[in-house]
Formats: sequence, structure tokens, C-alpha cells
Amino acid sequence: MSRWTDPAAWAQAISPEHCTVCVRGVPDDALAVLGSCWVGMPEDGPMRGYCFLMLHEHAVELHDVSPDVAAAFMRDAQAVSAAVQRLTGAVKMNYEIHGNTVPHLHMHVFPRYVGDPFEGAPINPRAIRHAVYAPGEYAVMRRALGEALARPSA
Repeated sequence: MSRWTDPAAWAQAISPEHCTVCVRGVPDDALAVLGSCWVGMPEDGPMRGYCFLMLHEHAVELHDVSPDVAAAFMRDAQAVSAAVQRLTGAVKMNYEIHGNTVPHLHMHVFPRYVGDPFEGAPINPRAIRHAVYAPGEYAVMRRALGEALARPSA
């Protein structure tokens, strides 16, 4: 059962006062600050190069933000996507916006590779039971993405 099936629990969960991102002031695993969002890259992501964009302002749905904020978010998503694809050599990039678990607008960015565990199917992050990075590789990828996003052409 999810929180959004209980109207009172969901109303509390989506309020900025109870939002885990807003309360902390920054999402976990943040590595860069862009115009509209933070970019985070957790080491336990389901794919090498997986990252997420977390909107600076509190919103739950994309339609909750102004057209200017939505456009800025998409521009930042383009920059992140291009940088991740350049760094990883991914064949395809996948994007997902849910917000069921963390009801603060964010986008997941999944690089796709030939032979990845989900080739020809959607990504199921819960199915990954092994590390996706070799020792030391995560730190190198995280640093490279941070540097790529710090450059204006990223």
C-alpha cells in the first residue's frame, strides 16, 4: 500500500514542511548544482552512469511548476543527458519521472548499453543485486560528470 492511497498521509508527504529534500536542503548524493536543479549520482544506482535531477523548488508534478521553470528543468536534463552519454558511451538514454517514493519533482536518467541487464525491456532498479562499478570507477565517473556539468558547453 502506498502513501497516496491515504489522503491525509499523502497530503503530509507532499508538503514542503515534510519533504525530505526540502527539510535537508539538498538531495542525497548531490554532485552538481544547475540552474533549476541539483544533479545526484548514487553509487548504488542500477546502471553505470545513472543519475537524477532534483528540482530546486518544491513541486510534486511537472504541471505544478511555471512554464519557465519546466523549460529550465528540461534544458538542464538535456545538458545532463548529453554529458552522461559522452562520458559513458551509452547507446540510448532513458528518462523517468515518478515521485511516488520521494514526492519532490525529479527525473531519473538511465544510460543504456548493449548487453545491459534490461536490454529490450524497461529498467527495473530493484532487480540489480550487484555493484555496477568496478573498484574506484564510481569516484572517477562522479568527478568526470561534475566537471562536465561545470563547463558551460555541457
